[in-house]
Amino acid sequence: MRRKLPPNVEKNIVKGHVYLSYRVGKGPRIKLPDDPESDEFKLAYAAAVAGATTTRPAITKDAPRSIGALITSYLSSDAFASLSDGSKSGYRSRLDQIRRDHGHRAVVGLTKDRIEEKILKPLHSRPGAKIDTLKKLRILVRHARDLKWLTVDPSDGIKRGKSKEIRAWTDAEMTAFEKRWPFGTKQRAAYELMLNVGTARVDTHLTTWMQADADEFEYTRRKTGVPVLVEKAGSLRNALAALRRAHVCILTTEYGKPFTVDGFSGWMRAAIKAAGIADLSCQPHGLRKTFGRLLADAGASTHDIMAAMGHLTLGEAERYTREADRRRGGRRAIVTLEDHKANRNPQTHSDGLGKAAKKKGNSR
Repeated sequence: MRRKLPPNVEKNIVKGHVYLSYRVGKGPRIKLPDDPESDEFKLAYAAAVAGATTTRPAITKDAPRSIGALITSYLSSDAFASLSDGSKSGYRSRLDQIRRDHGHRAVVGLTKDRIEEKILKPLHSRPGAKIDTLKKLRILVRHARDLKWLTVDPSDGIKRGKSKEIRAWTDAEMTAFEKRWPFGTKQRAAYELMLNVGTARVDTHLTTWMQADADEFEYTRRKTGVPVLVEKAGSLRNALAALRRAHVCILTTEYGKPFTVDGFSGWMRAAIKAAGIADLSCQPHGLRKTFGRLLADAGASTHDIMAAMGHLTLGEAERYTREADRRRGGRRAIVTLEDHKANRNPQTHSDGLGKAAKKKGNSR
């Protein structure tokens, strides 16, 4: 039986897509995330019940040569049109945020100091968002220079900064997850897909049974458009064979519908937490990193890792082989040291070297 939606939540289907919103009587609708089981939905619903609004403020007409007008121009450009669908979604999300917060600012008024103080400084506690905002600003600046709105790059000299890289899972974390989610659960199937195929969340949530039934697993990375083909690992075969088929997609929500990207992420984070893994740095995308680490540890070449993970450059794959070489080198170094210690016993004793000293005394 399908679970009922929370009170005052409306469900609307437009062109096959489900939209959820919070509405009391004939009052205004407050848009909610699509997956009612996700953490994002629960937070948004709680805020709506408390009287807060999660709807984005209406964007007024852009002032001439403002950042808002620049974003509108860029979204209709050939440069944006040439991006993949997955990239377009990420670009739109960040550009919408820049428009809401800074769309009123004049492009010609942008300087290095103003960008750092007004646009980047408020994001100091979110290094990932700060880096991505700067990247999108630089894209907009290049577009503004093409339009002759700017003659110089006001972002020149701003340091990009560093974000905390998502790490690979530890062996203990993998064991804990496998123990909590055995074969036959959707959580284990998602885990095996990301661990043994190396799919990112945007590639995993819409994986189909047609792909699973093929002799080899084949997909195209949505981020880069690179086609990938890998052999199916034994544990992945077991996880898929034990799973009940109820939809063309392998992974579905409690309502029998495919996950959204964010809904899938929230669902996997909940599964990680349920496995007793309390470290928040253990994230679903870390399974893709684990896939690369395991390939390198097994001695796979840089080119093989590049092909298996759908990398565009050798540099991306070399990162895994370098880390594996360091680990192997560290092990060899200790083994060499232990062998050296074991063979360090002197072959002769000092007592047998040289002649005994003469006894003290007067000679006769």
